[in-house]
Amino acid sequence: MLNIFSLANGRLFQEEIESLEELSRFQPIWVDLESPTLEEKRWVKQYYGLSIPEDAMDEDIEESARFYEEDNGELHIRSDFLIADDEEPRAVRVAFILNEVNDTLRSKGVLFSIHDEDVPVFRLLRLRARRAPGLIEDAKDVLLKLFDADAEYSADALEGIYDELEKVSKQVLAGEVTDTLAGEVLGDIARQEDLNGRIRRNVMDTRRAVSFMMRSRMLSQEQFEESRQILRDIESLDNHTAFLFDKINFLMDATVGFININQNKIIKIFSVASVALLPPTLVASLYGMNLKFPEIELLGTASYPYVLVLMAASALVPMWYFRKRGWLR
Repeated sequence: MLNIFSLANGRLFQEEIESLEELSRFQPIWVDLESPTLEEKRWVKQYYGLSIPEDAMDEDIEESARFYEEDNGELHIRSDFLIADDEEPRAVRVAFILNEVNDTLRSKGVLFSIHDEDVPVFRLLRLRARRAPGLIEDAKDVLLKLFDADAEYSADALEGIYDELEKVSKQVLAGEVTDTLAGEVLGDIARQEDLNGRIRRNVMDTRRAVSFMMRSRMLSQEQFEESRQILRDIESLDNHTAFLFDKINFLMDATVGFININQNKIIKIFSVASVALLPPTLVASLYGMNLKFPEIELLGTASYPYVLVLMAASALVPMWYFRKRGWLR
């Protein structure tokens, strides 16, 4: 899908392009290519003189492969944007290309973005730019506002993580954590830890992209100050992810502690039962010896019930004592 965005009365308007002729009728500041076809790439190359690299969305992590400037003046930025989906949180790689210096190309002053799937941050910016006149003035503003919205989206996701951890915390700290509940809690904690880690990686990536824009000296003074504010917001998010990691570790340790307590209770019951059964075992072993006991000969046929009662009493007395001391709880 090829979408173009142009400014009209300070607002950002969107048009979906289906042919090269339609593309030539507009003067956009932003061209967004979502899962572009070979034909759409050909339109961009033919009209704007822009060749989209085949490896535009590769998973390189080296800065030289993600943030660089071509000989013709094109700036290339590859950045990840978070999708905080409940079932499958993930990051989407987006490749940006911006020409601000080459007057010989129609791509000057136009931001190109290439990605494989729709990104919530892009939808958020489109909505804001339609409702707020003057929010965006040029292609660099689009790029900065995307990174700003990405930081806000990450902040919202962190708030969601905190809310989920609060629910888990109430379950864990309420006591009486069964093994089944503990398994569910550990699953919830693991999901929130995974999302928190993705958010931390995402804001780190955004910091690198914004820092590259600042170093490239492509920003105006006002945009430079806006970039510094984005970096300050990212710094606060980074600290918050560290706080959430500490909370996650605490809840993880507490849950594992309850599991250990439950296991210790089971082991304690078996241990008490083993000790309680030692006296009747001793009685059975004693009277099972091939010896003549006076009391057995004296009781005659009543000796068998006598031994059974003695074994039962030797088991019940320790059990009564253990219960009185609270060792069976």
